[in-house]
Formats: sequence, C-alpha cells, structure tokens
Amino acid sequence: MSLYEHFRRDEHPFIDQVTDWLGTVENEYRTKLTDFLDPRQQLIVTSLTGQGSSVRCAFLGGTDKAERRRALLYPDYIEPEKELFELAAFELDFPSKFVRLTHPQVLGALLSLGLKRGKFGDILISSDAIQFLTCQDTADYVEQHFREAGSAPVLPKRIDLSKLRFPEEESADIQVTVSSLRLDTVISELYRLSRAKTKPLIQQEKVKVNWKITDDPSFRLEAGDMISVRGMGRCKVVEIGGTTRKGNTVLKAEKIGSQS
Repeated sequence: MSLYEHFRRDEHPFIDQVTDWLGTVENEYRTKLTDFLDPRQQLIVTSLTGQGSSVRCAFLGGTDKAERRRALLYPDYIEPEKELFELAAFELDFPSKFVRLTHPQVLGALLSLGLKRGKFGDILISSDAIQFLTCQDTADYVEQHFREAGSAPVLPKRIDLSKLRFPEEESADIQVTVSSLRLDTVISELYRLSRAKTKPLIQQEKVKVNWKITDDPSFRLEAGDMISVRGMGRCKVVEIGGTTRKGNTVLKAEKIGSQS
C-alpha cells in the first residue's frame, strides 16, 4: 500500500519529509524534534510512525489543550521528557486599557520578524492577557525584536509553561444537507452565506482548510477537514453521511469558537 494513498497530493512533500525524519531516527539512533505542527500534520506524523519501525512519536505544545504542538520522534528505548521539546512561553505587556489586539494582528507581527509559522505555537488571547509559545532556539530573537503589533507597542516577557491559560472554546454540532462537497457549497451551508458571497471569500484567501489557505472554490472536502473563515470561526467536518431522496449529501459538522 502506498504511503500517499490516504492523503491529498499537496500533502505528499510533507509525507516525504516525515519519512526522512523517521529514517534519521531509525538509522542514527537519535531523536528528531520538529517545529510546531498543526493538527493535520500531527495526524500525518502519527499515521506514519510505528509502521514496521522502532520509532515512536510524542507531541507537546504547552498543555494537553494545545492545538499546535512540536513532535518528538525517538527510538523506542528513550523516555520522552518534557524538556526535550524545547518550548518557550511569553506573555505580552502592552497598553491593554487602550488597545485591543487580535489573533491575526499578533500572528502577523510575529511573522514580520522573518520567522516561519512553524516557530510559533498557539497564540492565546483572553480578556486580560495575550500569551504565545515559540521554539527555544528562536526565543531570544523574539524577546529582543518583537516590539509592535497592530501599531501598538508590545514587550514580550517570558513565563513558565505552567502559567499558560488556554481559553475554553464554545462548540456546537451542526447538520446540513449539501448538493456537493465543494468548498464553496459547504461553506455556504455551514455559515449561512449566499454562494455569491462565499466564492469571493475563498478567492480573496480568507478561507483555510486544515490550516492552509485554500483559494479554489471547487476544492473537495473530506471527513476530518477543518474549515476556517476569517472572522467567522471554524467548522470541523465530522461525518459525511448518506444521500437524501433529492441526491443531496448529509454532512455533520462541529462549529468551534471564532478564532481563525
């Protein structure tokens, strides 16, 4: 059975990368620590680990509630200690009485430092604090150079991982019927938008599928996919059921929070 059989074509390069990581651990008898991975990437790593090899994997992103996590690939005789994940956590000091910072503003400011998305974990925004995680090898750089977000002055201060506060996200189950599994069709039903509004959102790169911008309205969704529409929250495709008498497809989803 091909490694690629159950994954989309655009995921094949990442599968090749994971295969190389596994080979390094198995042949050189040492650990491999990745940057932060999104949940879809974590699923791929888990799927490819342990298939006829002695390599194991563990994930950590601050707490058990973390979405983005680093993966540690290791020989089966090693015990994966928390310190091996090399995480650093920060809390932002900024004029919170006068400025409200959003998730996109903080992420955009961090990426403007010239670092890849994989160097950052979850960005946690609550009513009275903004926290985020980085890899230890970039923490000093972030601490020295991160000074502005959304035109507001900011100062990152290191905190212990135990101080992280992951906000609870509200969720609701949704069931809709769709004429097809095209991205524009499904978004139209899940978010109750007209097709005329849905297609421009996708083409303007305001939609992500599995944490990647997807600008093709005809993109075909599958069970397990996470959809994010900027400013409108996220929906996870939980189950693709049977068809109705009119030939439509029953789709079950979970709407989660409002962060995109």
